[in-house]
Amino acid sequence: MKDTRYGKVYFIGAGPGDPELLTVKAMRVLSKADVVITDRLVSEEILRECVNANAIIIPVGKQAGNNSSTPQFEINDLIIQFASAYKNVVRLKGGDISLYSNILDELITVKEYNVPYEIIPGITALSGASAYTGVPLTARKLATGVRILTYYKDSVISDYAWEHLASFDDTLVFYMTANALPQLVRKLIHAGADTSIPFIVVEQATTPKQFVHQFTLGEFASSEIYAEFVSPSLVIMGKVTMLYKQFAWLPNNNERALYFKPLEDRPELIELVNNIQSRHVSRA
Repeated sequence: MKDTRYGKVYFIGAGPGDPELLTVKAMRVLSKADVVITDRLVSEEILRECVNANAIIIPVGKQAGNNSSTPQFEINDLIIQFASAYKNVVRLKGGDISLYSNILDELITVKEYNVPYEIIPGITALSGASAYTGVPLTARKLATGVRILTYYKDSVISDYAWEHLASFDDTLVFYMTANALPQLVRKLIHAGADTSIPFIVVEQATTPKQFVHQFTLGEFASSEIYAEFVSPSLVIMGKVTMLYKQFAWLPNNNERALYFKPLEDRPELIELVNNIQSRHVSRA
């Protein structure tokens, strides 16, 4: 078997939405990319204005409840296939590359094949939502730190951990949790949380479509608000969120339209990959 020579893979965080939050280094690498394998939560403006005009752009996003989501093993395979055929391959993810981005599976894959790689961080959704709502996450006398979590209906969190979270000494930030918010609020109140604790749900943070919902734990629990929040949404809980009304500088977009395009079936992707394999990949 002839040894395969691989190009370099760049894992890049594209930031939370506002294209101007893309780092200078990320922009430089995108300008020379041959292939960009991109998640759904990446601004179309970044793809249109910052990526090499001759690059192949492959959308491989994931979206809860959407059958068009690309399985992780297929994404892993794509990275290797394109790295075997091109010099500069970018794996582009929304937010930061290392925070709830599932980079581990992809790192294991490139290491397995001895593919050279580099990791370029991006501004997190957490940082973007904090800045674009005017809510400092560790404001003096209101929080001692920040806990970054995710919660699903079947998340395994011990009673002791719930009690610690419910104390709200720290600001709690929940990724990918908006749909499980009723269960989360009930868990916190059951663990002893003060029902007057405020929280916000930030839809599509840093984008022109940003919309912020404000609640207290008690209000949310008593009114049985089961609204469907626009994806992506970030939940920020704790005393610091009372500062939103005072320091918010970006008005809500009441249109609540999608900034990030929903996933669509891409049958042409299979044909493209097959062509790449037949032209470039060395076989035994």
